[in-house]
Amino acid sequence: MSISHATTADELWKMPNTGARLELVRGELRSMSPAGFEHGFIIMRIARPLDQFVTDHQLGVVVGAETGFKIATDPDTVLAPDIAFVRRERLPQTGLPKAFWPGAPDLAVEVVSPGDTVEEVDEKVADWLGAGTKAVWIVKPRTRSVTVYHSPSAFTVFTADEEFDGGELLPGFRCRVGDWFPQ
Repeated sequence: MSISHATTADELWKMPNTGARLELVRGELRSMSPAGFEHGFIIMRIARPLDQFVTDHQLGVVVGAETGFKIATDPDTVLAPDIAFVRRERLPQTGLPKAFWPGAPDLAVEVVSPGDTVEEVDEKVADWLGAGTKAVWIVKPRTRSVTVYHSPSAFTVFTADEEFDGGELLPGFRCRVGDWFPQ
């Protein structure tokens, strides 16, 4: 008889780096394939102006893909959004953590990959918001749009020809959604 146990965030952190991208969802390891080139392009088109704005206004820290956020315990969940923002007042005075961030980011940005299902995207939105994330941006390359969630039922869709703003979380941040996508 074999007994399996839920993987913990600490075990995930200590795993050897095999090059595999992993997330931990309710104690279960989930493998993620490497992102495609267009996916990476879009992430940079969003991250660059977002990071510049956050830095210029001393609002906090923007981090890129692969950064783990431990958003639940027992069983543990560690997710890694494509881009995340943490407000300055939440940053520890002792410096940035070396391991996973303990909690949810204020903003999680997820760029939808071709293989992502609607159910998987909805699950991530629910997980982020349930953990305390203030806003989730779901970027959809196929429709050249972004859906901004503040709750599972409160969302706004912006299309490529619309100007997008950072709302209360990032007051003054503005850009045209279409600028995020390849021409």
